[in-house]
Amino acid sequence: MKQTSALPIAFRRFLLGVVLAVATAAAMTARVEAQMIAVIVNGEPVTNYDVEQRTKLIQISTHKTPSRQEVLQELIDEKLKIQLLRRFQIRDIDKDVENAYNNMARRMHATPKQLTEQLARAGVKPETLKSRIKAELIWSQIIRGRYQSSFQFSEKDISARLLEDRQSEAAPAVGYDYTLRPILFVVPRGSPREAFEARRKEAEALRARFQNCEQDIPLVRGLRYVAVRPPVVKSTSELPPALREILEKTELGRLTAPDITPQGVEVYALCSKKQSAPENAPAKRAVREELFKEQFEKHSKRYLNELRSQAMIEYR
Repeated sequence: MKQTSALPIAFRRFLLGVVLAVATAAAMTARVEAQMIAVIVNGEPVTNYDVEQRTKLIQISTHKTPSRQEVLQELIDEKLKIQLLRRFQIRDIDKDVENAYNNMARRMHATPKQLTEQLARAGVKPETLKSRIKAELIWSQIIRGRYQSSFQFSEKDISARLLEDRQSEAAPAVGYDYTLRPILFVVPRGSPREAFEARRKEAEALRARFQNCEQDIPLVRGLRYVAVRPPVVKSTSELPPALREILEKTELGRLTAPDITPQGVEVYALCSKKQSAPENAPAKRAVREELFKEQFEKHSKRYLNELRSQAMIEYR
């Protein structure tokens, strides 16, 4: 009888031990999670890991080490911007983020995979950069749509700024529209540096004998592993200063110097050049961009302050 009555007591002790162990584990987990959270923005956490990742991203992009408070403020703003998707529907935003990431890699003369590898070497996950891109894409669309009328500038506004803005004098008064034919000497992915150098020499040889687009483009199409892309029209006002200078020095009907890209070696045939419409003159374009930037920054600051004043932000 004693043996029978002792069994329930032992079982109750066992259950009590299990309950205490679970409670202790839950309490420890809660404490660890609390230590991991740096701030909560409208119920969504920003963790210390997020802070660490963003700090590394800022370091590799600016070569400066921000303070923890600066990083927290950036991450809070980012949360508020991304949370706007609850109120505003932005179609294909994730696709736009991927496109922006891929374009960023292309501007660095790298593939998206290579960009991801470069980030990994610095200890940064690609999601950290993509989150920043996503926030800025959302923010840009919302500010443009919410304050659309503020970004319409009259000729009077532009002329007045031209008179007072000395910086615009640095931009040329007359612009040109260039019709270009991109020509790519394809190099298979993963090829050694020697392969790129060999194709660069081929591009230089073509450059020496290329005289005009109408006559020579059909011949270029017959070259092995060379792709001739459709014409593109670029105006002076759209071009970065370095490329603008290259095209200004390139004779009509000739090729630009070879440029190494992740896909191979690329040159541009300058097929036509004509003066742009007056409204597209570089000086006026520079003023429009300056006015747009001023309005965007003003409305961006005001709306962000409004979002912050309405948000529940809890520091841990």
